[in-house]
Amino acid sequence: RDDLLSSGFWAASAGAVRAPLGGPAEPPARCVCYGLGRFGRCPAARYQLAFLLLLLDELRVPPARCALFDPAFSAREAAALRALGLCLLPENEEGKHGVEGAATLFYMVHCGKALYNNLLWSNWSPAALSKLVIIGNSFRGIEERLLSRILQRDYSYIAKVLKGVEEVALPSHPRYLDTFNDTSVHWFPLDKLQELSPEVWDFVEEPMYQDCEDLEIIRKGE
Repeated sequence: RDDLLSSGFWAASAGAVRAPLGGPAEPPARCVCYGLGRFGRCPAARYQLAFLLLLLDELRVPPARCALFDPAFSAREAAALRALGLCLLPENEEGKHGVEGAATLFYMVHCGKALYNNLLWSNWSPAALSKLVIIGNSFRGIEERLLSRILQRDYSYIAKVLKGVEEVALPSHPRYLDTFNDTSVHWFPLDKLQELSPEVWDFVEEPMYQDCEDLEIIRKGE
């Protein structure tokens, strides 16, 4: 945390973090973190953890209201997270976590596209999506890098929500290019969601990824 603060990166990033809170959006009351990685071994993962702790302070979310999951966590890493006052999710949700009416921050730096798609599916209504803030891979970047037919076939919920999302990129910093590259803050203003075609909300089939050649997540039970 001290390194992030002294570099000025956090101060520059705080504006992006506050962006979704500047309007009528409800401040996050809790946080879910996926895909943090082996922070006991990886310096980039340690910086991402430090950023998460600063986020919780900034948003006044108690550590006990932040739950994490990564199938790669070692027993020692899990114990370290608990010692910080954080919680661990008991099982692999594959990103399928409903907000259940509470404004929620999802911290998902460098996660697989299917995790974002699953999260959107699990909250597929204007009322629920308007309570999400996602810090993770840029949705605009995903749209630019994927062929349109693959985006719509494999990650249809990302494709359908692109016109209903606001996005602000974290600032670039030479020290953290590999740690936070392509990372943005995303939120879903209710008025923008309500402008989408009613047909957008009718199709709510669970994503299965049967034709996906490069699924970037670990499935439940693997």
